[in-house]
Amino acid sequence: MTEAEPQGPPPPGDPIELRLRRALGDRSIVLVGLMGAGKSTVGRRLASRLGLMFRDADLEIETAAKLTIPDIFAIYGEPSFRDGEERVIARLMREGPLVLATGGGAFMRATTRERIAERGVSVWLKAELDVLMRRVRKRGGRPLLQTEDPEETLRGLMELRHPVYATADVVVVSRDVAHDRVVQDVMEALDAHLNGSLHEGIAAQ
Repeated sequence: MTEAEPQGPPPPGDPIELRLRRALGDRSIVLVGLMGAGKSTVGRRLASRLGLMFRDADLEIETAAKLTIPDIFAIYGEPSFRDGEERVIARLMREGPLVLATGGGAFMRATTRERIAERGVSVWLKAELDVLMRRVRKRGGRPLLQTEDPEETLRGLMELRHPVYATADVVVVSRDVAHDRVVQDVMEALDAHLNGSLHEGIAAQ
């Protein structure tokens, strides 16, 4: 009998990027959450890490309408904007796999949630009120915050929307840390959801 040679440590596993691409197949990653949660910033960096296209639903809507979102709200009203948003997201979901950042109200529509569930994996970027307010103050043009008390308005949106956002496949806390750290949190949470992996320091809930 030949004595077996001692085995060294197992080879490292596939990179997380490769695991996620393989597990996603032709599905897209769809980021949902309130304004200021970091969907666009995180989404761009996440797409770069995974070698996927990035699309921002709000920018796509503005391009299709040849108007800014504040102008769409002012001229046509929110219901018309939401109808257009639903159509744009449906089109983008057919173009996957990609990383899609959605507007804060998009996930509130049941038909949009169903379409995302069919063709994608939803990720809620969840942030505290003070974090959101600090971020949205840096950028104007938020139609829903053109009120006497934007903070109270945002608090009301949190109460209304959080229960729906909570139905997303994955929840990741959007913290005041480097964007790349949040991107890593998202990737680890997706890995755990799609591949059943367990990672220390995961920010999924």
